[in-house]
Amino acid sequence: MTLRHFVEADLDPYARMCADPETMRYLGSGATVSRADAWRSMAMLLGHWQLRGYGMWAVEEKQTGQFIGRLGLHYPEGWPALEVGWLIDRSRWGRGLATEGGRAAMQFAFERLKLERLASVIHPQNAASIRVAEKLGMRPERGAQINGVDVVIYSRGR
Repeated sequence: MTLRHFVEADLDPYARMCADPETMRYLGSGATVSRADAWRSMAMLLGHWQLRGYGMWAVEEKQTGQFIGRLGLHYPEGWPALEVGWLIDRSRWGRGLATEGGRAAMQFAFERLKLERLASVIHPQNAASIRVAEKLGMRPERGAQINGVDVVIYSRGR
């Protein structure tokens, strides 16, 4: 996979991914996202880089050049912890991409940004993301609520 910044051409595949109920099941309230909200999400992810100096990358499949998700670092205002997160298109689930990308994001955070601690904010029923977090060396730290949704914060140090 290739990690890069979002570009306007990512909107169609990103909006399709965000409109898939199974893909969005454990994100936020579990609701799908409209095309307009997918656009706003992309703009926020790009703006995060400007404001914080790090953020989420668009994930591109090397062989095809297709957009297949997002992953990276996320810490918007009011978020409970600096997060390494992932959202991969359902057609690519089970291939280890979230784990591979999570490792790259953690390496970037620990080596380039000199961060000491990272977390992942995960819905307690999202077994696949819990497995990814555990493969990344994270352990459950505490429960929390974000916008009325119960989550578990997994974390690890450098």
